Amino acid sequence: MSIQARVVLQERGLYRIRTDHGEQSALVSGKFQYDALSASDYPVVGDFVLADCTDPETAVIHRVLPRKSLFVRRAAGTGQAEQAVAANVDTVFLCMSLNNDFSLRRLERYLSVAWESGAQPVVVLTKADLCGDVAQKQLEVESVAVGVPILVVSSMAQDGYAQILPYVTAGRTVAFVGSSGVGKSTLINRLLGEERLATGGLRNDDKGHHTTTHRELLSLPNGAMVIDTPGMRELGMWDAALGVAQTFADVKALAARCRFRDCAHTGEPGCAVRAALQSGELDAGRWQSYQKLMAENAYAESSEHYLAAKEQKFKEISKINKHRSRRFSK
Repeated sequence: MSIQARVVLQERGLYRIRTDHGEQSALVSGKFQYDALSASDYPVVGDFVLADCTDPETAVIHRVLPRKSLFVRRAAGTGQAEQAVAANVDTVFLCMSLNNDFSLRRLERYLSVAWESGAQPVVVLTKADLCGDVAQKQLEVESVAVGVPILVVSSMAQDGYAQILPYVTAGRTVAFVGSSGVGKSTLINRLLGEERLATGGLRNDDKGHHTTTHRELLSLPNGAMVIDTPGMRELGMWDAALGVAQTFADVKALAARCRFRDCAHTGEPGCAVRAALQSGELDAGRWQSYQKLMAENAYAESSEHYLAAKEQKFKEISKINKHRSRRFSK
């Protein structure tokens, strides 16, 4: 008999789930593996699942229940593979430090994927104590994160995480995403009230060490849940067209003012985008970032459809062959 559980830890193909009776290790069933069409069909941290917990040692996951949000990226080092990072997240904190990790272009990527996931993004600018011009950096972030809450924190201060608390309330699930060394684990330790997660300092190049190697769902004293994720300096796009459109709503609005509906923004008369670039209304870096993310997303979408179709065809052939084998063995 299957009961509802939640995935609290994921590392390679192994899981740990939590039920009303406690926690235990888990694997997905053979049928689940056979029916899965893509990597994102598999359970991820934050998922609610149905599992057979008869075996006290290892439960068997049979089904992933419908998700209200799913954070997906292109797997690192590949061009045609997706990687689901976390599910059923209410708020995703996009962490970026105010030292050499600061990058508006990377933040635009994070925002696009966050909006696509269905979770509410919140930008968290960390290590304010290492920045000599916090106000200017905040203005720059506001120019690309329109309508998104922006928090400036310093883990050095005893109450440096206080601005995060209103988003972390009982019954809600939050996730921290960002490059290695930006202070995600330190902030989570503050929320936990104990030094449970390992933290690392900066290397000589001002970049962080990888201190988190897996995704884990942790319970906070106030009844909220928090997900810590490994550092992701590179965040590849994976089918995030709606997220890109929301992140670059200003660019989309400019494009809608072009004389021609199919304007390529390269030299056509009446192009509002080119006019905005020439007048300075639209930053050239932001325009290039939009074009790059749209191109990456188009490639990911075509790759996804190709792989899904190929995998489905293989499974159909496999079923046919199994049916033939049974018929001829009689």
